[in-house]
Amino acid sequence: MNAVTAILQQRVPVQNVLGENALWHPLLQRFYWVDIEAARMHWLSADLRQVHQLALPERIGSFGVLDAGADAPYQFVLALQSGFALYHPHTGALRWLARPERHIRGNRFNDGRTDRQGRFWAGSMVETQYQTPQCGALYQLNRQGQAVRHLRQLQISNGLCWSLDGRRMYHADSPRHQIWQYEFSTEQATLSQPRLFADFAENASPDGATIDAEDHVWSALWGTGTVVRLNPQGQVCLTLTLPVSQPSSVAIGGEHGDLLFVTTSRLGLNARQLAEQPAAGDVFIYQLSRPLAVPESVCHLEPEWLAEPCCQDMPVL
Repeated sequence: MNAVTAILQQRVPVQNVLGENALWHPLLQRFYWVDIEAARMHWLSADLRQVHQLALPERIGSFGVLDAGADAPYQFVLALQSGFALYHPHTGALRWLARPERHIRGNRFNDGRTDRQGRFWAGSMVETQYQTPQCGALYQLNRQGQAVRHLRQLQISNGLCWSLDGRRMYHADSPRHQIWQYEFSTEQATLSQPRLFADFAENASPDGATIDAEDHVWSALWGTGTVVRLNPQGQVCLTLTLPVSQPSSVAIGGEHGDLLFVTTSRLGLNARQLAEQPAAGDVFIYQLSRPLAVPESVCHLEPEWLAEPCCQDMPVL
């Protein structure tokens, strides 16, 4: 098969402080993302020209789409700064489910995604260290709205995505400059057999990621100004260079499934760097040489999610 190419089609000048969680909405067929630091959710109109946004009650790390009808009380599951919640963007209705790290000063939730079976996952990160040791973790939100811990001893949980068959999970702890692959039990939602999938240079921190229709991983490499596409063996087969140094997340979508969306960040850049990178914080849209989109999974929750939330521990890796 011919190599994939990507040509810049459009830049959306939103100047996000920390754009993240690129997602092509599987039901509304629109591109969504967040600005973590501004505590805002954004989306583009169908023609990709008009930006819409709404303010959220806390900074948001990530979100997933609920398997819910138009009249349902909630449309999204959110990983907000302090935990998991259900949310309706038009009514503002918010219901907290679980806040498993609310007691850890300096931690917040970060990257998240829904697995192929409809379970939402999100990991936390150490934003400011107040104690030693201080770590984040990776959680799965089960169908009763409970947070189940699977990985611990993390600094910045990132890069969640699943293979096409749902039997391999990819995950990055960004400061380690690596992506790891796990065997994933689709029935039990358990992880096993961790192995190194990709190892990057010290200046490359793997951030948001996604899987394409050919089972390749796309990863935004924070600090390098690049997005890479890796084959199932972990080898880089495409490097896309952006005019900014901090690409943060990726999604593939569009009407024909052939558009690559990349969010970026201005966070931490000094005046000189911002002058050199005037497009930092914008969204970049690339035309791919063939359709590669995989429909984003929607999150399934049982009626019991209205019950009192709690946090459970699973055997951790």
